[in-house]
Amino acid sequence: MKGLGKYIMTAVKGACMGAADVIPGVSGGTIAFIMGIYDDFVGSLASINGEAVRLLLKGQFKAFWKHINGGFLLSLVIGIGISVIALAGLMQTLLSDFPIQTWAFFFGLIVASSVFIIRGISGWKLREGVLLLLGMILGVTICTLSPTQTPDGLWFIFLSGAIAICAMVLPGISGSFILLILGKYQYMMGVISDLVSGVDFGRNLLILGVFAIGAIVGILGFSKFLHWLLARWNKETLIVLAGFIIGSLVKVWPWSNPEALAQAEETGSMLYGSAALFALIGLTLVTSIELIGKSIARNK
Repeated sequence: MKGLGKYIMTAVKGACMGAADVIPGVSGGTIAFIMGIYDDFVGSLASINGEAVRLLLKGQFKAFWKHINGGFLLSLVIGIGISVIALAGLMQTLLSDFPIQTWAFFFGLIVASSVFIIRGISGWKLREGVLLLLGMILGVTICTLSPTQTPDGLWFIFLSGAIAICAMVLPGISGSFILLILGKYQYMMGVISDLVSGVDFGRNLLILGVFAIGAIVGILGFSKFLHWLLARWNKETLIVLAGFIIGSLVKVWPWSNPEALAQAEETGSMLYGSAALFALIGLTLVTSIELIGKSIARNK
């Protein structure tokens, strides 16, 4: 029973990570750090390597499961999955019915995230400033050059899953934010919501399956390179990422979104007051999460 309770608690922590990953600007990696499971999370992912494949192919399933910390990973994935499925419909509704407020909320989340990443970097000099500027230019360029509608083909869904999942393992970087940049956030939330509702079940299951396969490939492949990059050039990588996030805000700005503009025209108001309020709520949420994380780190 003690072991079962441990796995249930891991699933609950996974649900908290899943809730964060549904919201652009809040990182599941940050939640993992706050919950005290970040090292186990990253270590378990890193253990899925050649040795794990060898054990699996030799039929040594018990040794394989122990090697990858399977009980922990399975509990975590179940918790994340339940949370994402439960919240996808809500996010779809908010984006459809309250686009300006929702995008403003995302804007506040992402601004706060970028500020905390920058504040966590010490020893700023000219080189660091140049790297931040390059990251911002890269973010603005990608977001302004990318089409409003990206392809819905399975190849692009696969690619989106592979790229977005890599952000999940990094505190401060949100996988949902990456999906926003790729133009697939609202699309994937709709797929999950329709799947739960039973709408076009076969098609949506296929799309989600391809996305999941892309995520598996991404987290087993590119995430290892990203961890190597952070281990070798941690400061430089974080600065470029922070600049990229700041530059990418041009895509999240509420009045750059067609749905938000359409709502403003229908109501005859630009809704600045409510947008400012929801942006402030987003700022406050990320600030609270970061302060809690720092408090836990100090106590340790």
